[in-house]
Amino acid sequence: MSATVVCTIAELRQSLCEARRQGRRIGCVPTMGALHAGHASLIQRARADTDVVVVTIFVNPIQFDRREDYERYARNLDADRALCESLGVDLIFAPSVEEMYPRSPATFVESPRLAEHLCGSFRPGHFRGVATVVAKLFNMVQPDVAYFGEKDAQQLAIIEHMVEDLNFPVTIVRVATVREPDGLALSSRNQRLSPEERAQAPALYAALCEARRLLLSGERSAVRLRRAVLDHLSRYPLIRPEYVEVVDRQMQPVEEVRSTVRIAAAIWLGDTRLIDNLECPLP
Repeated sequence: MSATVVCTIAELRQSLCEARRQGRRIGCVPTMGALHAGHASLIQRARADTDVVVVTIFVNPIQFDRREDYERYARNLDADRALCESLGVDLIFAPSVEEMYPRSPATFVESPRLAEHLCGSFRPGHFRGVATVVAKLFNMVQPDVAYFGEKDAQQLAIIEHMVEDLNFPVTIVRVATVREPDGLALSSRNQRLSPEERAQAPALYAALCEARRLLLSGERSAVRLRRAVLDHLSRYPLIRPEYVEVVDRQMQPVEEVRSTVRIAAAIWLGDTRLIDNLECPLP
């Protein structure tokens, strides 16, 4: 199946006009490209749920706090298109920066409370950029359903609240994190790891699993759960922890676990930053 690629908002809207007139369900998978099996799981879910699947591919400059990170982000539209076509995607929206931001934006979407911890503490402006571009994409595509992975749990929470608070007529579907056989969460950043760094990267997931094991065995102190993660990571000399946190459903840190929490962490391996998290319901 050949996926249609459009690069302008006008082409996008025209391409979806007939499907919308017919009342067909439109599913959207927003991405920054460099598609992998994690993205494939989102696309497959969209293909199963909806009549028309739209994948957006746009490396969003306003969500990067480091210019070099934006410039280094992997871009391969031909490979992305091939994967999309193999999964039955109907339409790929791949706009330029000039199409998305014809002038320097003066209006942004922010969620300060949800963004103030975890990644938001270390990436100023990141979630403002994410929420703004997702809001723009929702206005352009006007999907019935949109699909996001749980690996980016803080981003997902912000998008869910944005949709509710701003009355977007779109249903957000959470899709479970896809992992390598050794537990490493799939990410386009993984390809930047050296062989030595890649060998140590699964320690992040293993450390989170250790904390979850302690919680399920009765530990309720967030301090001790965080310490368990850090102690595990300390065995790996290439890993530099950025944060480890235990948060509730509102992405707010807790000191004592009384309900379902999420244990989240970010690490550096060389100049590559990796994130992961595990939801931990109380037994």
